[in-house]
Amino acid sequence: MPRLNFGAFLAPHHPVGEHPLLQFRRDLDLVEQLDRLGYDEFWCGEHHSSGWEMIGSPEMFLAAAGERSKRIKLATGVISLPYHHPFNVAQRMVQLDWMTGGRAIFGSGPGALASDAHTLGIDPMVQRDRQDEAIGVIRRLLNGERVTAKSDWFTLQDAQLQLLPMQEEMPFAVASQISPSGMTLAGKHGIGVISIGSMSSEGLSALATQWGFAEAAAKKHGTTVDRKDWRVLLSWHIAETREKARAEAREGLLRHHNQYIVGTLQRPGAKPFSDPDEAVDKTAFSAEAAATIGTPDDLVARIKSVLEVSGGFGTVVGFVHDWANPENTMRSWDMVARYVVPEINGYLAGLRQSQHFVATNRSVFDRAKEAIMAKISENEAARAALAVTTSGRLGNLAASASNMPDLEKARTEAAK
Repeated sequence: MPRLNFGAFLAPHHPVGEHPLLQFRRDLDLVEQLDRLGYDEFWCGEHHSSGWEMIGSPEMFLAAAGERSKRIKLATGVISLPYHHPFNVAQRMVQLDWMTGGRAIFGSGPGALASDAHTLGIDPMVQRDRQDEAIGVIRRLLNGERVTAKSDWFTLQDAQLQLLPMQEEMPFAVASQISPSGMTLAGKHGIGVISIGSMSSEGLSALATQWGFAEAAAKKHGTTVDRKDWRVLLSWHIAETREKARAEAREGLLRHHNQYIVGTLQRPGAKPFSDPDEAVDKTAFSAEAAATIGTPDDLVARIKSVLEVSGGFGTVVGFVHDWANPENTMRSWDMVARYVVPEINGYLAGLRQSQHFVATNRSVFDRAKEAIMAKISENEAARAALAVTTSGRLGNLAASASNMPDLEKARTEAAK
């Protein structure tokens, strides 16, 4: 089975009322920890309203994150292209790529919050067409072309980047929800995609159909798409037991749903939960649940199920939230790295096989014990020492020695 990459997606979703400086620093701490834990990607979004999502420039945040990390890929998740001149976006991505040592991933979208578009006076009906147009121009610029172009929202005149990305080819990805727009755009341009709609039960069940949109668009436009460039977003909070995970996540989950999803976004069909237990039950334990609140084994089962439903993808991306307090949130990401990643990717199979073989084939190794006893028997001083040696005194020193003989049995036989 191909290796599955693991990443994190920071919208961010932070409750109003906490010190913004500390929120920014805590988000950077998370990137640093995920880098140490071996996660593959970190995504950071762009928003300009709602109070809960206060990162206005993912490039600035990721540049700071690049100074506190070594290997993790840093992705804009996403830049809302209709809000920016394409040339400026291309230049910022090039600078980010160099400042992070070639670790940048360019993720784009049309803009998720209607309030952001309203602030900038942009008609929502043109946002997806503008994203499409901007991607085409940005790809040409990053390829080193000199571009002259004029549209109803930007102009380029003999425009050429004076510095190209550090990477030979910077990865591109577009955001996709439940509509076919994102997948179709990925197929048209032959680029990657991150499925954000998968955090709902409807989005999960539609994954296979969604990928079909990408393949159909790629065929139509003479491009190709690869499942390894497909990221699927999931929500989770993990602890040693389900009971502990529930207890840690319940209050924050209730606040996130009632205050943000219902109270701020007023998402159609969303109703407030009556108490923390209902929040956990409906989010993670009902028939329509898309999130995982439980143990590493629960998340392993969830990921395997999504892989089967979707037909396969390259990266699972966990949604960063404040359901639990900072300490337990960090612990959750640590447990995923320690237990879920190796289980999903088969890193433990060889170790388990080796342990099972040693434990179930003890008779094969008896000759090694006989060899030790033969040397003891050949030496008079060793035989004398055996008479006063207890196995307990050697137990700690030889705890990992599989050829350790039974000294008590040897003394009994020698005394006969």
